[in-house]
Amino acid sequence: MTQQVLIVGLGQFGMALARSLSSQGVDVLAVDAKEDLVQQAAGFAAEAACFNAMDEDALARAAPERRDICVCAIGDESREGAIVVTALLRKMGAQRVVARATDELLERILHLVGAHEVVNPERAFGERLATRMLYSGVLEEVPLGEDLVLTELRPPQAMLGRNLKELQLPTRVGVNVVAIRRVVEGRGTVELPEPDTVLQTDDILVVVSRSDAARQLVDWV
Repeated sequence: MTQQVLIVGLGQFGMALARSLSSQGVDVLAVDAKEDLVQQAAGFAAEAACFNAMDEDALARAAPERRDICVCAIGDESREGAIVVTALLRKMGAQRVVARATDELLERILHLVGAHEVVNPERAFGERLATRMLYSGVLEEVPLGEDLVLTELRPPQAMLGRNLKELQLPTRVGVNVVAIRRVVEGRGTVELPEPDTVLQTDDILVVVSRSDAARQLVDWV
């Protein structure tokens, strides 16, 4: 069954989220009080509606209780709006409410009024960018709870031509390779690694580890 997502607030974050989800086949209802933004979203979203989401009756007509996920992407555009809309979504029985915050105070308030999850895209991007700047082999890093991270990285030169059994990454550095992205016959593939898998040039490792363990691979000699 196609997932249904309601996104309130079509600034840069909300618009990008709506576009990305729509491209992946999600049924998106995009909402904003600005007509020009709604018209832009109408070009790719399943539905687009122009109304003030702080109007309880108008928001109720969007049926948030029937959506798989409801996103309040208002953020800095209106702190009051972000708080009110998040609270209304929970009041209306939304199954999962994700709210955007741009500072710690707003993050705490959004949790208090019922958000199941609060995201700070600016902070998250800054942290990921810092990692990529300091560790050139690290392409992406995603937290998995408090002490685990999923990291995409390019294996250092010293690891190429060697197999995973020989490298003993779990024992030596506490890193588990869960997938390898590589190009085979001109096509990108994702492979599940075997002990005898030999690392090749242009491979991208997808690894799970604790905190900074994966970054040690960048300096592998």
